[in-house]
Amino acid sequence: MTTTAEHRESHSPKHLAIVGATGAVGIEMLSVLERRNFPVASLRLLASARSAGKKIAFRGVELTVEPLGENSFEGVKIAIFSAGGGISKEFAPHAVRAGAVVVDNSSAFRMDPKVPLVVPEINGDDVATHSGIIANPNCTTAISLMALHPLHQAFGLRRIIASSYQAVSGTGARAIEELRDQVNAIASGNPVVKDVYPHQIAFNLLPHVDSFLEDGYTREEMKMQFEGRRILHLPELTASVTCVRVPVYRAHSVAITAEFDRPVSLQKAREVINAAPGVKLHDDPATATYPMPIEVSGQDDCQVGRLRLDCALPNSLTFWVCGDQLLKGAALNAVQIAELL
Repeated sequence: MTTTAEHRESHSPKHLAIVGATGAVGIEMLSVLERRNFPVASLRLLASARSAGKKIAFRGVELTVEPLGENSFEGVKIAIFSAGGGISKEFAPHAVRAGAVVVDNSSAFRMDPKVPLVVPEINGDDVATHSGIIANPNCTTAISLMALHPLHQAFGLRRIIASSYQAVSGTGARAIEELRDQVNAIASGNPVVKDVYPHQIAFNLLPHVDSFLEDGYTREEMKMQFEGRRILHLPELTASVTCVRVPVYRAHSVAITAEFDRPVSLQKAREVINAAPGVKLHDDPATATYPMPIEVSGQDDCQVGRLRLDCALPNSLTFWVCGDQLLKGAALNAVQIAELL
């Protein structure tokens, strides 16, 4: 039982640090903390030496970005990392030794069996098993599982076949700038400059997200299977995924065919999605109503549409899900984990 003192402590303002505060996800985290009225006693913004000294406003106060170092976490209770796997591996242990709980947005700890991998609406109770570090899942995995989880509860998920349509925000702020610059260059009749991606991304599709593995899949494509197993507590789950980078700024879309253990009902599927937290059914083909990245950008909830019985596989549903990569795919989910803490 939680005592009054424990309850008061759990809701008291916390000393926070954001690692990678000047990146696209870091900036979004600050916005989410402010919008959700997270109880912040103090906030330390940390980034590379290159970004140190920058000013960022939070709740009407300008905060100065500090250079990340081994001693950056004194007095910090929750440290949210979004600066890449290498930075997380190097500095997260320092934060834990200083007494902080780390919420890590990189892939550094996602497959570590000692580190819970959490989507709060799905397996929030796993937070209680942490030993100082909690991992935030891959953005495409998180958005897909928001739709798959209520269906799994109803019908028992067996396997997934999916294609993702991933926004450039998943690569970072420079990729957003590159798409914008390429669009402007093409509109002006100027040469296109490629830097972040190996090919032009404007008005193009790249079937290449993350590095390729020996079997021909990419690391990104295998995350849905391996991370999905951990989050859903389904060690036998299989997923065949093709990930595609598309010229969209910040919202991911995924076309999913899901096969289940038990017979599926379209009416029941619609009911369980409608009742699930963090996801909305947005599905009326007669009025051209379906999820689109332009509509979910800036929205906390994911949307599901084009829901139908699959015509090729028994006990299967096919649908389309969209979610904001910077929110449910990253910053929002991390802040929700901090709220659980």
